[in-house]
Amino acid sequence: MVREDLGEAGRLREENAELRARVAALEKALAERSDGRALDGAASNGAAPDGAALNGAAPDGAALDGAASSGARRAGAHAALDGLPMAVPAVIYWRPDGTVTHWNDGAERLFGWSAGEALGRRLADLVAADPVSPAAVRAFDSSREESRFATASSEARTRDGHALLCRWTYAVLRDDRGDAGEIAAIIDDTSDQRRRERTVHGRYQMLLQLVDNARSFIFVKDTAGRYVFANRAYAQAQPVAKHVVELIGRHDREAMPPGVAEMLAAKEQEVLAGGRVMQFEEALPLGDGQLHYFTVKFPIHDERGQPIGLGGVVTEITSLRRAEAERAALQEEIIAGQQAALRELSTPLIPLADGVVAMPLVGTIDSGRAEQIMETLLSGITSQGAHTAILDITGVRAVDTHVADALTRTARAAQLLGTRVVLTGVRPEVAQTLVTLGVDLSGITTLSTLQSGIAHALRHARR
Repeated sequence: MVREDLGEAGRLREENAELRARVAALEKALAERSDGRALDGAASNGAAPDGAALNGAAPDGAALDGAASSGARRAGAHAALDGLPMAVPAVIYWRPDGTVTHWNDGAERLFGWSAGEALGRRLADLVAADPVSPAAVRAFDSSREESRFATASSEARTRDGHALLCRWTYAVLRDDRGDAGEIAAIIDDTSDQRRRERTVHGRYQMLLQLVDNARSFIFVKDTAGRYVFANRAYAQAQPVAKHVVELIGRHDREAMPPGVAEMLAAKEQEVLAGGRVMQFEEALPLGDGQLHYFTVKFPIHDERGQPIGLGGVVTEITSLRRAEAERAALQEEIIAGQQAALRELSTPLIPLADGVVAMPLVGTIDSGRAEQIMETLLSGITSQGAHTAILDITGVRAVDTHVADALTRTARAAQLLGTRVVLTGVRPEVAQTLVTLGVDLSGITTLSTLQSGIAHALRHARR
């Protein structure tokens, strides 16, 4: 209470003193919180264990007395921090010689050293621990791409000397030559069982929410093929189970159609026998169709490297495969249409007058095109009632035995329909080639130009 007989100045001085004491207490509390230590009043003054707000004072407004032991202070800090938002765990990197190269905020909260104080110093000087021995570094031979970890437990100390029991989940990061560059570790304080259990439970819930919100099917089986874990999407896709718990302990033969379980089991035994990750596509029957999946399956090992189960991440790609099939069918239709258009363009049949048609040929004539020329010409002769057909080879690149045979067969077929055939575009070198090849052109009129062939056909048409 502020005494009334001190006067205005006295009252102000006393209030200022009390305020300064309160500020000092708050600063001390915040400093201890940042160092990972408990608020002194959390244990001694009945602070709520459910993460109530830290206000720097006991419930009755008294100053923090600092009388609690270090163990009680840490327990109080754990209780107070349990209700705070999820924090990033402590992460430290150090070189094989012990020099610290990375120290995050979580490490600062756990051990009390700031990053600026820790970087460049030896880990053992900071935490009184050397958790990963040179032998353990040499034994850790997993690459970065595998993202595997090993674990070690050791005692450690904070900046102010508090003892901790820590679990170090570490990986050895090697350079391109395979030499150990750094050891990277995630550190958990396992001194307090309740805190440890809450940490494990929190991480489990975090991972569970992660996989449960994945659209892919995620599961783990033991070596006997029984489910020990599955995410929500996988459970909901099963005909015999909708809740995840309904899958646990089951075999695929209890959940899959006949024949499918055996096929899956054979592939999974191959994965376990090979001891490596396998990626492949699977097609499972569904009525008259199939469901398509892209599957990643991998063995799960214990700390000694022995297989203890199998994990799988399966993504349905049925709609993708159907879209690809539809696209392929559409492409085939387009190609077929283009080929038909090209055939029409490459063998155009042009009506010139009543009973007279012309077919100018351009490019190379192969066996397929030769058949097309004959088919188009004979069809046109029949539909047009043509008595004269002009085959113009001005644009044909080369005349050889194959071309000559195609032309003569076409001409003979037209003659059988009662149609005269006029071959135009016969250049001197083409005529020489035809003579050299001994081509029988009897019954076929040959002219040098298309114009002369048209004039010849029209003269015959007027008779």
